Amino acid sequence: MSLALFDLDDTLISGDSASLWSQYMLALGWTDSDRFVTQEQALMVQYQLGTLSMEEYMSFTLQPLIGRSPGEVAQQVDAFIERIIVPAMRGAACRQIEAHRQKGDRLIIISATGEHLVAPIARRFGIDETLSIQLDVCDDAYTGNTRGVLTYREGKVTRLLNLLHAEPGLLDDAAFYSDSINDLPLLQRVGYPQVVNPDEALLGQAQLAGWPVLRW
Repeated sequence: MSLALFDLDDTLISGDSASLWSQYMLALGWTDSDRFVTQEQALMVQYQLGTLSMEEYMSFTLQPLIGRSPGEVAQQVDAFIERIIVPAMRGAACRQIEAHRQKGDRLIIISATGEHLVAPIARRFGIDETLSIQLDVCDDAYTGNTRGVLTYREGKVTRLLNLLHAEPGLLDDAAFYSDSINDLPLLQRVGYPQVVNPDEALLGQAQLAGWPVLRW
């Protein structure tokens, strides 16, 4: 059994689930200002350039969840997934996941998006194991804070090695699918990096390294 690791946003789905969720929260009335979405988009430009502070991004985008229970949020996330995410699931991604499943590989989605979105979206792909940004809950309400190491850039490697009990040799036979230059640290650690619809910076790295470039 080998590891098959997948980024989520712009890899398995067309679009970024966190950005789409921010727009959805505006529609729900959980934030009453168009400036929230405008600011989120400005932060996403930094993400695409590889300069984003994920701590800043999460602190800002979690504000509408403060004081809401995980149950309340999960109910709305389920509706969001059905309406917005399911139509954005890439057919080629589903086929690649199924190919790994048929081989008996261990499937993991590892994403720099909050766990409130990643885990239920992963289940739509038939994947139960995920690594994502953990959200703090106190007295059955989100606090707006995160917990632990963020699954962003080098943090993806750290969290994955913790999950694998610090056995880096397991990555030698692992495949990792991603579109983003922010995932370069993990792409460089696995035996089979798979670049999917890459941004310009990652495409350049892939061409230099001779990595496969997939178009999903």
